[in-house]
Amino acid sequence: MEFKRKDLLGLENLSKAEIELILKTAKPMKDLFTRTVKKTPALRGKTVVNLFYEPSTRTRVSFELAAKRLSADTINITANASSVVKGESLLDTAKTIESLGADVVIMRHPHSGAPHLISRYITSSVINAGDGTHEHPTQGLLDLFTIKEKKGTISGLKVGIAGDILHSRVARSNIWGLKKLGAEVYIIAPATLIPANIEDLGVKISYKLDETIKKLDVINILRIQKERQKDQLFPSLGEYSAVFGVNNEKLKSGKKDLMVMHPGPMNRGVEISATVADSTQSVINEQVTNGVAIRMAVLFLLSGGDHENIA
Repeated sequence: MEFKRKDLLGLENLSKAEIELILKTAKPMKDLFTRTVKKTPALRGKTVVNLFYEPSTRTRVSFELAAKRLSADTINITANASSVVKGESLLDTAKTIESLGADVVIMRHPHSGAPHLISRYITSSVINAGDGTHEHPTQGLLDLFTIKEKKGTISGLKVGIAGDILHSRVARSNIWGLKKLGAEVYIIAPATLIPANIEDLGVKISYKLDETIKKLDVINILRIQKERQKDQLFPSLGEYSAVFGVNNEKLKSGKKDLMVMHPGPMNRGVEISATVADSTQSVINEQVTNGVAIRMAVLFLLSGGDHENIA
């Protein structure tokens, strides 16, 4: 199967087959990590631009490393060090990058839909690296890859997403991907952190972590995004941690093989305790490693690569 899309903007519009192709392609990409020379010439001569309007460490570095391991040329542009500070529009910035020969533009933006907008006006492939509170597709894909790698399958699993669902683009991408691959998805949060009508996506809503965690095969714990919360959506961080934070006591009440995930960065002692983050059930560091493999797969497929011919 070929990946026939120009852009990767979200998981909502990807088919199950397309998602599975990306996961399948990421496997040989990860196998490269065990080689003495951890590179392939697959994207030699291609130019990949990271265009970030928001701060990022994991995603930006992961994309940069993925591009370099595919032998692409990489350029990093941050909004506060570009002509954006002089008033240049988003479309003008994107057109300039395209004119300089970019084959792929990886974009993070605080406004939902920004990558979708520029994708309509430039011929370069556009990858959404997080847009507002909408989607973060490669994070969703790396989470799916990690679950499948550890559990063998996703179909039939009970997966909980706990925390700040309201502001989370990670939650939305995970929900779309998990549902398409056959998982049963639980949303666990205070009522003030659950978006209206999210049950329309086919998820189950829970306000009681201590009860729901007992049913789960996987729990993905989301960061409390203090920088996005201007309203008092819960009384205090201490109270949130006591009721919805995943600590050792709550972990022990779950299944012995309950898998613990977190997209990072973590607020240790708030949504997750240090003992849980560093436990043998945690795959948080593996998520970071798998992120490079997934982003290599996405870059490879968008650039016309054939899964059967990964050098």
